[in-house]
Amino acid sequence: MSDEESNVNTELFKNIERLRQLRIEHRDLDDVISRLSMDFNVDEIQMKRLKKRKLLLKDQITRLESKLIPDLNA
Repeated sequence: MSDEESNVNTELFKNIERLRQLRIEHRDLDDVISRLSMDFNVDEIQMKRLKKRKLLLKDQITRLESKLIPDLNA
């Protein structure tokens, strides 16, 4: 295996691992938001921050997924 192939494989592995981490964090945030939404005394600012973070994670996941999926038109 050439150095270039090794670098590509290493980069692919890093991206897949990053995607896995982002999905876990997104799922965990979803759980936290669900639990907090049941609390009538929830801090609305905290809830908005959590939801914003969750949206940012979703955007990162989408970008990374599109980077990992080969372009079918190529």
